[in-house]
Amino acid sequence: MFRRSPTRRSRRAALAAAAVAVSTTAVLAGAGTVPAVATTGGGGHGTIGVHRDGRPVVIPFTAGRDGEGLVRLTVAAPGIDWGSPGAESAVLLLLVDGRPAGDVVVFGSTPTERSFALGALRAGRHRLTLRYAADRSSPAGTVVRVSKVRTDVVGKRDRDHAVAANAPVLYGRDDPSGPFRNAVSDTPVLAWHQQAPATTPGHRVLTYTIAWTNEDGGTSTPALMARWGRTTDIEWAYRVEVDAAGRAVPGTAFFQSPDHGTTPFAGRYEDGHPLLQTCTLNNNLCDTVDNPMRFALSTIERLADPARTSREEMVDRHPWVYPVMTDEVRREGRVVADPPADTTTLIADPRDYLYAVVRKTTSAPTPGVSGWVGVGLGVRLKGDPTLYRSDRGRVDWSLQRDDPAATTVRLPAGTKAADIAEVVVYRTVAGTDPGSTVTVNGVNRAFLLGADDRPGRPLPIKAVSATLTAAAPEAVLYRR
Repeated sequence: MFRRSPTRRSRRAALAAAAVAVSTTAVLAGAGTVPAVATTGGGGHGTIGVHRDGRPVVIPFTAGRDGEGLVRLTVAAPGIDWGSPGAESAVLLLLVDGRPAGDVVVFGSTPTERSFALGALRAGRHRLTLRYAADRSSPAGTVVRVSKVRTDVVGKRDRDHAVAANAPVLYGRDDPSGPFRNAVSDTPVLAWHQQAPATTPGHRVLTYTIAWTNEDGGTSTPALMARWGRTTDIEWAYRVEVDAAGRAVPGTAFFQSPDHGTTPFAGRYEDGHPLLQTCTLNNNLCDTVDNPMRFALSTIERLADPARTSREEMVDRHPWVYPVMTDEVRREGRVVADPPADTTTLIADPRDYLYAVVRKTTSAPTPGVSGWVGVGLGVRLKGDPTLYRSDRGRVDWSLQRDDPAATTVRLPAGTKAADIAEVVVYRTVAGTDPGSTVTVNGVNRAFLLGADDRPGRPLPIKAVSATLTAAAPEAVLYRR
């Protein structure tokens, strides 16, 4: 509920109840009361302006219990455009009671909801400070507009407390261009967790995964689109076993090290949170930290069924990531109108692709045969006999793994969902055919990007299964 007083200063004031036992009030340091929770967007009532040349904004809040703090807020930066060199981002620093909590990289002027971790909090009064980080922001930006601030505490008795209390804090990547590379490229934007039973009854294994906007090295861009269905980078970051009380079990903490290694964590902890740093061009990690950029993403979201849900579908929950992904790959010069068939660096415009997730299982190969069997996704258009293939005719770009696998199919520019006549799956063979059959259990989702680069309406592909063999290597999953 909002209440306006007769005074000019009070007319700008607003109080809002925050979620789960936390109340939030926003105060602009030295400038009186300002609203913490927006009722309208774009600089209207309820929006805080954090200015490049202004004072930080201080938001007092009350934690009703001990636990792990979270904040959800909507951010926008006029004049900022992630796709434009020199205007890529404005960066907001979050501090809790004066200590750094994390950086918020703001990608443009469209209001976008983001979620972050604030670390361990004791019950009582606290101060969340929002500061414009001019040293790591692009020169085009002058203000970050913040609205709809919600703070929360995951209490120690909550089942998710172990998830929040053991989540990693990620530091930025050092680069020859300077320490703020992650303000303009390969920015960590989302995080989530998975849970699995440990061998000890009552224990759980928590695995944390992070999505970056892109990767400067590693898999080539067209191979990413074919084999992973995206140009974002998604990597598991940290894994630890916790006991029935949610405490980390000594000796069970591992992280993804360079060359996709699995390495025991030997770095520093901050109130139980392991500190990691991006240290390779393909976003593998090290447990030595020295970069000034800090990313403390909320990890409360859960990938509940990895046998049926792909990691890419976790990104689908946050469709704002897709325009950031497409803006970055365009800005970095990896998009051309008609990429050569043999390119290993270039892709067509991201709107020219069908984005899909395939679920399949592969039977055991003939013993002693070194080849493998995969699948590709194909599309036929109305009045066009061409089979547009996800693997682009390269068997090593087909889908070998049996996890739910994302891929893309490049289509002629301007293709609409209504133009698609068939979606098929086909069997591929690398090397000597081992005789494996592939059962395609279905397509989780399939969509084109709209004019705003966000996912469009999914194709109505029914949950059908098909078995692919050497004698019958293709099956239709969808026909209009």
